[in-house]
Amino acid sequence: MSLIQQNVKVPHTPRPSPNSYLPEDWDILARHWYPVARCVDIGDKPVAATLLDVDLVLYRMAGGFRVARDQCPHRGVPLSMGWVENEQLICPYHGLHFAADGRCTKIPAQPNVAPPEKFRLAQFPAIERYGLLWTCLMPDEGAEPAIPAFPNWDAAGYQPILPPPVDIDAAPGRQIEGFVDVAHFAWVHHEAFADRTRPEVPAYTTEAIPAGIRMEYWSTVSNYPKALQHLEPEGFRWLRVFEIYPPFAASLTVHFPGDDRLNILNLASPVSARKTRLFVPITRNFDVTGSLEDVYAFNAQIFAEDQALVERQMPKDLPLDNCEEIHFAADRMGMGYRRLLKGMGLALTSIAC
Repeated sequence: MSLIQQNVKVPHTPRPSPNSYLPEDWDILARHWYPVARCVDIGDKPVAATLLDVDLVLYRMAGGFRVARDQCPHRGVPLSMGWVENEQLICPYHGLHFAADGRCTKIPAQPNVAPPEKFRLAQFPAIERYGLLWTCLMPDEGAEPAIPAFPNWDAAGYQPILPPPVDIDAAPGRQIEGFVDVAHFAWVHHEAFADRTRPEVPAYTTEAIPAGIRMEYWSTVSNYPKALQHLEPEGFRWLRVFEIYPPFAASLTVHFPGDDRLNILNLASPVSARKTRLFVPITRNFDVTGSLEDVYAFNAQIFAEDQALVERQMPKDLPLDNCEEIHFAADRMGMGYRRLLKGMGLALTSIAC
């Protein structure tokens, strides 16, 4: 875990225009922390990202990572089109130089005039955790960043794995609900690990936890890929523990035979109300020297199977009124998630875009 540039003074962040969220929803969501990129993907050049309809520029300097609005305060050109040189972020349009703290240090067109304070970049806090760069658009002053715990990321005996992100044309709430939906395994993931001849979902219960909601799900549905299911002991019952941390994060711990554990942190970063960039840190305490390409391929298959359906769900926005859709018993976790979001004061009814 690494904390970098956490305590920057964040200026008032106006709602973006255009904005796909209702103003009241945006004000609530902007106070939460989200990942915006894998740290390994931020190299010598600035990187563009979007969070809650706000365009951001991500870049490295000697003191660590920086996050700022992707807009030069002079003429609005994206700073992600620029470059970093001698610890300065340089605008590609007129060459304005910006120091690590966001101050404009040089205006080449008038080199003998000190740049006014109003030329300062709008910066946001930057925290590196689980190999991801996190930020918050409207952080609560003095509050600890509410980033979901993922303790095995740094634990001895566990292998940390961070596949490439997945861009999904769907609401982040829809993706999170799909992640914890155990009833879809047999129908959507039958080629990867599940079995359409065994679609039953045994009863399970949910419980409130300080960060959100938790469930323990026992079943005989294997978590081995089809090619490895011969390794499963006869009659083995699988335990999957799901937790949801609203608004848009969830985790899954899969208990394999013996003491083998697979941990997945599902982070649906809200690009906009109906666009998601999905980050999925993974840890495991088995096969720790095995091929990561196999892990990447298996997870890419799973999320592609989910993506094909979640992008076509109607309505596009996750309904928070449980009367808007019909439900059966296996939906208990998803319904609990919807209640949590509604309890936060969210409507999650996007503005047509």
